Amino acid sequence: MLIILAFIILFHVAAAILLFVATIHNAWWVVSQAGLDVVYADLWYSCNSTCYPVENSHTADAAYLQTIQATMILATILCCVSFFVFILQLFKLQQGDRFIFTAIIQLLAALCVMIAASVYTAQKNSFHVASLREGSYGSSYILAWISFPMTLVSGLMYLVLRKRK
Repeated sequence: MLIILAFIILFHVAAAILLFVATIHNAWWVVSQAGLDVVYADLWYSCNSTCYPVENSHTADAAYLQTIQATMILATILCCVSFFVFILQLFKLQQGDRFIFTAIIQLLAALCVMIAASVYTAQKNSFHVASLREGSYGSSYILAWISFPMTLVSGLMYLVLRKRK
């Protein structure tokens, strides 16, 4: 049982780290044009040698960008909260009880990641300036999609996990 518990904790921590990196790192969109610097764009800034904010990110026309920002931050917070709730429930639950509350929070984090990555996929050409539209998805975008099944599986593991001796 201790091996399973250690695996679940490591799996949850790995998902949280992926969420942090995907949210913070500025490589959701990468543009590498011949003879020019590589431009990395994330949810807040576009950077080559200097960074500048994403155009019109504060307007109502870019509500989808604000949705992506909010849901990625919310997913990261929910993942961390579910880890702390799991640790609390580990010591407070009666023997034989399930980690339902932890599972619900973790499944909500997975839902938030899925919403953010799906909206980014659908709206990627809407908020990039014309010079950045000929790029490709970056490592943070890929990490966001990888963290989705990790948080989903982690939530499902908590759903079936029982506290045993």
